[in-house]
Amino acid sequence: MSKLFSGVSALVFAGFVGVGAAHAETKTITFLFTDDDQGYVQRMAELSKEFESTHPDVKVNFVSSGYDAVAKQLPVQLAVGEGPDLAKITDWQLAPYYLDMRPYMKDAEAYAKLHGASLEQLRLPNINEPNSINGYVASQTLNLPFVNKTLFEQAGEPLPGPKATLKEIVEASARVAKATGVQVPFTMDRSGHRFSGAAFSYGSTYVKDGKFSFPDEAAKKYIADVYTWTQDGSFPKEMWGAAGGSQYKNMGDEFVNGNVVTYLAGNWMVNPFQTKIGDAFDWTAINAPCGEAGCYAMPGATAIVGFKRTKHPEAVAEFIEFLGSEKIQREIAENYVILTGADIKDPQYKLSSENAKSAMAVFLDNKKNVPQAARDFERQKGGSAMYQQIVQRMSQLIVGELSLEETYKVLEDDVRKINEARATQ
Repeated sequence: MSKLFSGVSALVFAGFVGVGAAHAETKTITFLFTDDDQGYVQRMAELSKEFESTHPDVKVNFVSSGYDAVAKQLPVQLAVGEGPDLAKITDWQLAPYYLDMRPYMKDAEAYAKLHGASLEQLRLPNINEPNSINGYVASQTLNLPFVNKTLFEQAGEPLPGPKATLKEIVEASARVAKATGVQVPFTMDRSGHRFSGAAFSYGSTYVKDGKFSFPDEAAKKYIADVYTWTQDGSFPKEMWGAAGGSQYKNMGDEFVNGNVVTYLAGNWMVNPFQTKIGDAFDWTAINAPCGEAGCYAMPGATAIVGFKRTKHPEAVAEFIEFLGSEKIQREIAENYVILTGADIKDPQYKLSSENAKSAMAVFLDNKKNVPQAARDFERQKGGSAMYQQIVQRMSQLIVGELSLEETYKVLEDDVRKINEARATQ
């Protein structure tokens, strides 16, 4: 099989290519996994080995890679009939490649009952069968600001209140940075998804009459505000400008190192933060930033799915049935502080710090603050392409390659082309 991901070491690929020949008598399936929490990555590798120990006829080739490599290269590989047998994904546009595992599962009904309505999230209209089991939602996510409480206290600045606007949050962060000498007042991951929560709170909808509509007037106002913050240093331009094109970049380590006052990310960072930050400083999450349309937390999800291209659908289904079981889902939810798609009753999250407990409480409270427009958008074909164009054009604006008016016009043209491509698919 050809090389999958450039970010994975040659050693891993040597094993990936050669494992079939070494174990010709076994069914070899490749599981591609990515996550910001390295403890979670390691545990998934261990679970793969545990599955092998009870299924001697199956070899699970566990491959871990960075998110950006997966996002860029997996769609290309699947389009030409290559790639892994199953993978952790965030891109719902891969739905045409999903394997329906229902016919291969030992107890499909029990599995469907455990995962409930979350299985519907994976299915795109007119692409997947309405009763198909394509995998499972590995995590439900929300985007909220994380704040360094210690820096706010040192600056004598109160934390932004529950109805604070994004503008008020950024301005408060800038005052804290100035008072404490910290380098970065406010930042977010270099991601169209991370960018979009505030756009919805400003009143943008992204979809109008069944087509993408961006940037509308609300989005333009938000883009102009972000541009202003990059110009006055509240949102340092190198945070996005340092990377090229539509490349994803995680800013979590800057927050861990105490260099950031406020960091817009998601609940998947709670567990890594409690491990990496320790008692270096106090931190928490705050409520979703408010705007003219409301106080919105951008929703998202990750999933583990099987692909049609596999030569061993039975083995893939067995493995996913194992990973998606109540026992494993409970363990993952509790140990790695994850909101699973599976209906796990009364999960006992292993939160060792008061900071993590307070942050998780805020995330759980904000589950109700999800805009319907964002839910509608995430089930549209071409959403990933639109996110990529947002990142690329915002980066060009921030570093001075485009003016505000040029950014609006180029984005409108990008979205027109995406709509045209959608119409022909």
